[in-house]
Amino acid sequence: MSEKMDQLKAILGEVSDLGRAAAVLGWDQQVNMPPGGGEARGRQLGTLGKIAQEKFIADEVGQLLDDLKSEFEPGSDEAAMIRVAARGYEKAKRVPPSFIVEQAVVTAKAFDAWVEAKAKSDFSIFQPHLEKVVELVRKYVSFHPQADHPYDTLLDDYEPGMKTADVQAIFDELRPQQVELIKAIAASKQVKDDFLHKKYNEKKVWNFSETIIKRFGYDFNRGRQDKAPHPFETTFSVNDVRITNRFETDNPLATLFSAMHESGHAMYEQGVNPAYERTALESGASLAIHESQSRMWENIVGRSLPFWEHFYPALKEIFPSQLDGVGVRAFYKGINKVEPSFIRVNADEATYNLHIMLRLELEIAMVEGKVNVKDLPEIWNAKMQEYLGIVPPNDAKGVLQDVHWSGGSIGYFSTYALGNLVSAQLWEKIEKDIKGLDEKFRKGDFSELLGWLHKNIHQYGRKFEPQTLMLNVTGSKITPAPYVRYLKKKYGEIYGL
Repeated sequence: MSEKMDQLKAILGEVSDLGRAAAVLGWDQQVNMPPGGGEARGRQLGTLGKIAQEKFIADEVGQLLDDLKSEFEPGSDEAAMIRVAARGYEKAKRVPPSFIVEQAVVTAKAFDAWVEAKAKSDFSIFQPHLEKVVELVRKYVSFHPQADHPYDTLLDDYEPGMKTADVQAIFDELRPQQVELIKAIAASKQVKDDFLHKKYNEKKVWNFSETIIKRFGYDFNRGRQDKAPHPFETTFSVNDVRITNRFETDNPLATLFSAMHESGHAMYEQGVNPAYERTALESGASLAIHESQSRMWENIVGRSLPFWEHFYPALKEIFPSQLDGVGVRAFYKGINKVEPSFIRVNADEATYNLHIMLRLELEIAMVEGKVNVKDLPEIWNAKMQEYLGIVPPNDAKGVLQDVHWSGGSIGYFSTYALGNLVSAQLWEKIEKDIKGLDEKFRKGDFSELLGWLHKNIHQYGRKFEPQTLMLNVTGSKITPAPYVRYLKKKYGEIYGL
């Protein structure tokens, strides 16, 4: 390897170290930090972000990237590293380090305000902070060349190459088919799920969640699960990938599915080629590819009948009174009940994407300046009525339910729905490649599935653009057709459609 490549990797390694150190502070902020520490934590994150930004956008890095761009064979790890680093460099170069500091301080305060506002179900506490966050998001967009749509700049940070118009076209194709399915289900006999909302012991549910994800293949020697206001996964290195979870007294078994979801993200990160550590290729290809892993483990695997044919006897043994008289098929139908609901993360698969479409519309309107932050609760409730036929009883179950806006993560939400599409698209390929998956799940064996994902998705990190990766693995770019087939087959059987 050339001396210049060694120099570049050394700088990128230090930038990565700073980012991972900031991630530790961010994890601690949500897991351990006392409420009074928010402002100081914002300054600390801002300092680390500023140093990382200055180091990354130094002229030396630009010169090294120029010198190295034609030195390696196309398709090699080195060429991919240069391509991804150069893309990041060009975007980062446009953002002043002072802005990084300002954004870190504003979002740290906004997170604390969101936690308080959600606890008190009072949007007015969060409103002034979100106004500053949105103002900074628009400022960030202004640093970049004019795109077809201002939202494109934000979306590209999470889903490289994807345009707002692309997402809207996919959603426009998907929405009527999902609405048609929901209407058909609504006209059918509803399944029972009252047993899911009884009182369950939190510690026992938590422990069972860890039993499940250990069986999946989440390596607790390189990870851990802690409590936080909103579940998330964070990576400090390929050997330290952590998840958080929460317990909801009115929906206690949601903890199981949150663990499955976040472990899907974490197993992706644990499976990235260790040689990519501290380079531009660490982490996942995009948020949609990442989300496909979490949604796959949570829903396609974790809400399947063969999965529960293995795990249900143990769950019933732990909670005999709560599940008394409930057979495995009744349990399976209950956890897949389709019903409009207030909380996105607990939404069933048939209605989930409508939550995302709602948020996408609001984010685009905020970026365009067509919606004022102060009006969000009212507009949110109106759109919930339009999309799902229900109105949240309070802000906590409405506009305040998600943590993302407090951190400035505007441009993120559509990747959740795209991840659903990718998960089903990958699953059709997986079922062709791995025979007898259902029987393996009935035995509690997920090793072959995880091995397939490691081989075809995880190990590559960010080496391939997301659409290129999908073409390589499935022969097609991201398309809604497999997801629609999956929903119709699964819920057609559950509801007798």
